[in-house]
Amino acid sequence: MKRLLLITLLLSFTIVSSQNEVTPNYDLAAKFSPKNIAKMVHSTSVNPNWLKLGNKFWYQYKTTHGSKYYIVDADRRTRKELFDNDKMAAWLTEITKDPYDAKHLPRFNFKFVKNETAIQFRVTSKEEAESKDKKGKKEKKVYHFEYTLGANGLKVLSNDKAPKEDWKKWANIAPDSSIVFFSRKFNLYWMDKENFLKAVKDEKDSTIVENQWTRDGVKNYGYGGYGRGLDNEEIEKRKDDRFPVRGYWSSDSKKFIYQKTDSRHIKDLWVINSVAKKRPTLETYKYHMPGEKEYYKREVLIFDIPTKEINKLKLDPEEQQYISIFSKRRKPSSLRDDFRPILLLSEKGKIYFHTISRDRQSLKICVADINSGAVQVLIEDKTNTYFYETKPVYLIKNETQMIHWSERDGWGHYYRYDINGNLLNRITKGSFHSDNINYVDEKTNTMYFTAHGFDNSIDPYYEHTYKISLTGGTPRALNPGNFNTSSRPSDNHKYFVNNYSRVNTIPKSELRSSDGSLVMNLETADLSSLFEAGYQFPEPFKAKADDGITDIYGVIYKPFDFDENKKYPLLEYVYPGPQTESVNKSFSQRMDRLDRMAQLGFIVITLGNRGGHPDRSKWYHNYGYGNARDYGLADKKYVAEQLANRHSFIDINKVGIYGHSGGGFMSTAAILVYPDFFKVAYSQAGNHDNTMYNSWWAETHYGVKEKENKEGEVEWMIDIDKNPSLAKNLKGKLFLVTGDIDNNVHPGATIRMANELIKANKRFDFMLLPTQRHGFGNMTEYNFWLRADHFTKHLLGNNESSVDMNHINNQIPQSR
Repeated sequence: MKRLLLITLLLSFTIVSSQNEVTPNYDLAAKFSPKNIAKMVHSTSVNPNWLKLGNKFWYQYKTTHGSKYYIVDADRRTRKELFDNDKMAAWLTEITKDPYDAKHLPRFNFKFVKNETAIQFRVTSKEEAESKDKKGKKEKKVYHFEYTLGANGLKVLSNDKAPKEDWKKWANIAPDSSIVFFSRKFNLYWMDKENFLKAVKDEKDSTIVENQWTRDGVKNYGYGGYGRGLDNEEIEKRKDDRFPVRGYWSSDSKKFIYQKTDSRHIKDLWVINSVAKKRPTLETYKYHMPGEKEYYKREVLIFDIPTKEINKLKLDPEEQQYISIFSKRRKPSSLRDDFRPILLLSEKGKIYFHTISRDRQSLKICVADINSGAVQVLIEDKTNTYFYETKPVYLIKNETQMIHWSERDGWGHYYRYDINGNLLNRITKGSFHSDNINYVDEKTNTMYFTAHGFDNSIDPYYEHTYKISLTGGTPRALNPGNFNTSSRPSDNHKYFVNNYSRVNTIPKSELRSSDGSLVMNLETADLSSLFEAGYQFPEPFKAKADDGITDIYGVIYKPFDFDENKKYPLLEYVYPGPQTESVNKSFSQRMDRLDRMAQLGFIVITLGNRGGHPDRSKWYHNYGYGNARDYGLADKKYVAEQLANRHSFIDINKVGIYGHSGGGFMSTAAILVYPDFFKVAYSQAGNHDNTMYNSWWAETHYGVKEKENKEGEVEWMIDIDKNPSLAKNLKGKLFLVTGDIDNNVHPGATIRMANELIKANKRFDFMLLPTQRHGFGNMTEYNFWLRADHFTKHLLGNNESSVDMNHINNQIPQSR
């Protein structure tokens, strides 16, 4: 009897244990692949294409019923369809003989013409016609249409194809179109308008007259040319091509400003594409690493168009510093223009720019005379950590005043100066982060800007738009609410489109006026198919950092078949900052890294950490200065423990961590610094050894010091903590992944990590993805299932034995 009772109890325990176990759900993860999401989620925001006349814009919005096109007249408070989809489908069918219906129109690229009363666009039909360019060959017939808004039909303008626009890849056109610059063999060339128009028609026209301006340009010390990304074979093939030369124009088209950089003495770095062609190809590029004595030598040149003289700004090219020239902001209505020269900020013969010292601790706002090149320092800011976020000055009052952004009191704020650099007043102040200026209305002395954290009752990362007097005062929110927002203003900021959502709400869009009043509701995203598939919103949370004081904000993602009676392993998706944090604030269609991972049978969390996002205080953002490996790890661990205390469904003894780039670096550091807490890690494209990462990032965040050695030579000292030095600490299951031609975070960083693990006699997994850069491109889906296998094997006990990745194959027609 006792034996029978024992067996019954054991069976009962086994059944209960089995019921409480989590089994991997690959099918649910496959259901929410990027391809499937694209079928279920379409438009989630309104992107206004502001017109030049009046306060009008058009936009496209796609739902499960297809795309519709609208035109909005903000002044009249009207929103109408740009055309009737049914009628447009009928017109196109009648003319092209290709069948269309209202839900399945071709993809349009509109150009507004005739004082914005009509649109022109092209449609390619299935009909084949003899080519005008290539005799004897047939091509798809093209229709160039014009539609007058409100009309009852389409006008066929021609059957000409859209002109080739290869010139956009190399031509830098003066504001008055009189001259065009480009680079050839690292020298500056120019052609006049007549010859440029020949090139637009046919780049190989033998009658085109080109003029060579400079003759001293060489590779790595020239005037434009090809950048990183070409291999040895491609360089040889394109050695005589035209390439872009980027620079700044004076508004009268008489001056062209170019920053010339000498990097000949900077050491080379290489990546090899082993599978690109018959013979592996080599890509060679200049890459400065932290602490190296050699540095980029920068000079700013002034090209005088009428006289063909070249002058220089009076700057020392030997000084190791960054130089950034300020330009005019483009009006929202010009963003779709083909012709968009970059204009100098000033229209009065001045060049405004800033310099930042190599150690990133000294910032100078400067102005130079465009004729003499004489330089004057207007404003100087200093810090004991680093300047990360910087903004150009904003000129107002006919260039007699300027607005400067600074974190000098620990928060990002705006200050008003006279044109000589004398402080007039601060505009914003308080424990919040002022962000970007959208517009300054000089008639009303009003500045419109975005900010984070002004309303301390909501998530400090949520962005809102505010207005404030140039003399200071209390900002007034124009789109308040417990949402993250993104505003798209008109040229004069009389109106702005406000897109808003949270990770747990359906995105909505509306039109507001400059006083904040609602003009009209525009759209609500159609997520019906997503919800039908079983989607559930994630949940935002707030916890404490490891200091027990600092608020940390995050999001928790659960499986859509979540059972509160089960214990789930915990996965953390991480990015340490300090550029950003891997925490979504708005609803996102990118679900492969978060929602989708949860469907496998995990609780997935993302959270910030001290030293993370710059949209909080400078203290928060600069917390990791000098310790860019370990600074965020304690917060990641402590927040996980807090969540386990709150939620019984989290198994704190099964914690995994993963991330990409800085997140790959952090996930490996986590499993080595806290080897008894983080049991499994998946590390993608990580900068594990920052002694070989780019100097800007490492020197900024670790801190670099200038010293003189015994011989009186300048040296740059930096102390960098590296993941490979901790290889001996590995206890858990680590998977390292990198692309083999990553020219951002070099694959050598991951290989060095692997090398030290091998020396320490550790078992780990390693994958080199062929032909992949820093992002994994067409191998992203393959990488997802590698990651799925790794975590389900080591945290859920699943051993996937199939050679084929069937969940990828199931989405590909097997027709061959």
